[in-house]
Amino acid sequence: MQITRIILLALAVVTSINCKQKVERNDDLDLAQLNKIQRLTVEELQEYETAYFASGCFWCVESIFESVKGVKEAISGYSGGNEENPYYEQVAYGKTGHAEAVEVYYDPKVISFQELVQIFFGSHDPTALNRQGPDVGYQYRSIAFYKIAQEKKIIENYMKLLEDKQVYNRPIVTQVVEFEKFWKAEAYHQNYESRNPNNSYVRNVSIPRLNKFKANFKSFLKDELH
Repeated sequence: MQITRIILLALAVVTSINCKQKVERNDDLDLAQLNKIQRLTVEELQEYETAYFASGCFWCVESIFESVKGVKEAISGYSGGNEENPYYEQVAYGKTGHAEAVEVYYDPKVISFQELVQIFFGSHDPTALNRQGPDVGYQYRSIAFYKIAQEKKIIENYMKLLEDKQVYNRPIVTQVVEFEKFWKAEAYHQNYESRNPNNSYVRNVSIPRLNKFKANFKSFLKDELH
């Protein structure tokens, strides 16, 4: 009985640390202040290419891509659904068809779309259906978005390569979806991991995931992170 209580307590602790309970909202931040949080202004970002990915909590995904050389900015938001102007409480509780996603601004002279796809698949579990770590739900599904036919081909070819090499023991369930619209998340979500290092979700999920990525993809990291 004592062992059972310990196991149940451990499970309770793990399940209590998930995306739906993670928010430490700062209502003083709004989208009008987003440029103050981003490293580059909206005008400066227009000089770069964009790519879109979803692979669980956008805090985690944003911090991973922002550690990559050639990536100028990664922005948390919502994509993959039909709801207009979605907001966090809707998406986090599965009330829209959107997934938590990131908009990645990158310099193709430094890093290619194909390399971003490699980073995407290497930084999460693409065999986990509608979940990533402790976060469960359709809003946390794995999606690789494409804007043009060539990007779709790159994604599908890389998925085939992973399957041919039997990198995973289970089938890849990543959706390959044509990009339509990205909705920026509320400003308090942007760069949340770096601004809130003591948040329990950040400490127990986001930072370990980022550190695992850094250890496995050293050649892709920005110089200051080596």
